[in-house]
Amino acid sequence: MTEQPIELAQRLKSLPPYLFAKLDELKQAEIAKGVDVIALGVGDPDEPTPNNILEAMHRAVDRPANHQYPSYEGMPRFREAVAQWYQTRFGVALDPAREVLSLIGSKEGIGHIPLAFVNPGEVVLVPDPGYPVYEISTFLAGGEPYFMPLTRENKFLPDLQAIPQAIRERARLMFLNYPNNPTAATAPQPFFEEVVRFARDNGIIVCHDAAYTEMYFDGQRPMSFLEVAGARDVGVEFHSLSKTYNMTGWRVGFVVGAAPVVQGLGKLKSNLDSGIFQAIQEAGIEAMTGNQSAVARMRALYQERRDTLVAGLRDAGLRCDTPEATFYVWVDVPDGYTSASFSEFLLTQAGIAATPGNGFGQAGESYIRFALTVPRQRLSEAADRIRKALSR
Repeated sequence: MTEQPIELAQRLKSLPPYLFAKLDELKQAEIAKGVDVIALGVGDPDEPTPNNILEAMHRAVDRPANHQYPSYEGMPRFREAVAQWYQTRFGVALDPAREVLSLIGSKEGIGHIPLAFVNPGEVVLVPDPGYPVYEISTFLAGGEPYFMPLTRENKFLPDLQAIPQAIRERARLMFLNYPNNPTAATAPQPFFEEVVRFARDNGIIVCHDAAYTEMYFDGQRPMSFLEVAGARDVGVEFHSLSKTYNMTGWRVGFVVGAAPVVQGLGKLKSNLDSGIFQAIQEAGIEAMTGNQSAVARMRALYQERRDTLVAGLRDAGLRCDTPEATFYVWVDVPDGYTSASFSEFLLTQAGIAATPGNGFGQAGESYIRFALTVPRQRLSEAADRIRKALSR
């Protein structure tokens, strides 16, 4: 009997390999050869989760009630903690019952929101370069991505006025992300004010990915999109505890903002998942309401790492702007290389895993991204390896 091949759905066939999965394959191949690879590709914090959060988790795991199904929306106390955190950090008052929804990490919410609001054939405005999930989630919902180029000349902000009227009329969602991955750019208040006007005039839902607001440098605190007047009428903001509290593996985040959007995403999620393990939510409550000194220490640590790597890369002859936030450095590739070829060069000639800029979109060509998620000594060694490799 001949076995019939099992075919993937067309929606999956049309997707490119997930960027970070492919990078990990290449890195593992070098490690298998015995290469001491310095991994600066994926932005996964290397420092441990703070002790007060771990202790809260230990206590919560011992409570039998936490081993039952959680609420779909998130525990009321978790949503109240989110609202309290937003009030304290941004001065934004939220209704925990209507304007806050728990997420199994912000990636999950970003991946699902087009399914809640985008009909087949409608347009989603996607930053380019940008987090690949914006484009992928659009495709999975049957939408059509329209890419908004982020260029150094425009301070890595999209030019909203360059979006054609025909696209505006078909657009349903707009993804934004500041502080930005991969460029490390931040957005000023006048830009967010322009976004609110643009969204209101064109009937577009703004989905702002704010996962990196707490990873900032030189005391320049990024603002929330929701601080701008009218923002809560047109959009939502996604946040995660992953970067701020070194909880990437815990998968806990939230979305806040316009109640109809929050509730629409909640309706979709109630049909797809059963919420976050309550013990993790209790640990999240401790993260947001407990002592914040660990967050300040992480900022100082990343700033030291940023200064070390930026200085080392410039000494190696590479051009890069000094990041204002995030734990990424966005670097111009040298003449004669593409993003992909320079990434391969670094891996095979210097034992450094970095992310090619074109993996974030066509406008990322000619750039490469480094993550500051290894100790400062390793960053110094990485810069020295690059200098030596380029001088051969």
